[in-house]
Amino acid sequence: MKVWTPEERLIVAADYSPKECGGICGVDAKVLILAKELQGLGVYIKVNSVLRAVGYGLITKLHDLGLKVFADLKLIDIPHTMQTDGEMLAEVKPEILTVMCCAGIDGMHAVQEILGGTTEVLGVSVLTSIDEEECQAIFTCSTKAGVLRFARMARLAGLGGLILSPQEVDIVTKRFELVLSLNTPNIRPEWSLVGGDDQEKSRALTPEKAIKGGADRIVLGRPVLGAKPNDKGLPQNPREAVERTLEEIRAGLLKI
Repeated sequence: MKVWTPEERLIVAADYSPKECGGICGVDAKVLILAKELQGLGVYIKVNSVLRAVGYGLITKLHDLGLKVFADLKLIDIPHTMQTDGEMLAEVKPEILTVMCCAGIDGMHAVQEILGGTTEVLGVSVLTSIDEEECQAIFTCSTKAGVLRFARMARLAGLGGLILSPQEVDIVTKRFELVLSLNTPNIRPEWSLVGGDDQEKSRALTPEKAIKGGADRIVLGRPVLGAKPNDKGLPQNPREAVERTLEEIRAGLLKI
C-alpha cells in the first residue's frame, strides 16, 4: 500500500475561463502564475481545456517550475486513436492523465500500455455534475452502479486509479479486488462556500470527510483560484488556500 503524504493527496485545478482572462493567452499566463505561487508545496496542478488550446508544451513549462502535472484530458476515442494520444503524451510525461471509462477497456488499456511506466492513468467514472436522473438516462443505472461498473472496467484495463465522486468512494473500497487509487473532485473546504457552483448541487464533500471516507487524492479548484485579500478570515491568496486545505486533509488523516 502506498503511503500518501498530505501534499500528494491534493490536486489544484487550474480551470480558468478565457472570458475572464482576456482569451487563451490570458489563461496560459494565469496557469503559470498559479504554478509559481504553488512552487515548493508538493501538490499537483491540474490542467484541462488550456492544454487543448496551447498544446502539451505547457506540461513541460509546469515541470520546469517544479510542479507535478495532472493532464485532465478525459481521452475518449477508438483504441487506435487513444494509443496515438498516449504516444504523444509520452514525450511530456504528465504525472497523471485521465481517460473516460466509457471509451472501453481496449482504449483505456492502449493508453496504459504506453504511459503506465511514467504516468498514472485514471479512469473517469460518472462525472460529478451528473445526477441520478441523468445517470439513468445515459447509463441506465444509478450513479453508484455506474461507478462500480466503470471501476471494474478500469481495473480490467490495468489502470492505476479512478475518478469518482466522494459520495461513491465507499462502494469501491468495499471491493477488495478493485485495487485502484481513488481520486475525488467535487470538494469544497469548510472555509469556502462558492455561490452558484454547479458542483454544489450534486455530490460534494469537504476535504476532511473525503479523506476520512477513503479518498486517496482530492481535486480542488474554484475556492483556491478565487482566494484574494479580504476581511472575512478567508485565505488571502491561492497559496494560503492550499495550505489551509492541507490542514483539513491532515485532520481527515487523523480520523482514518
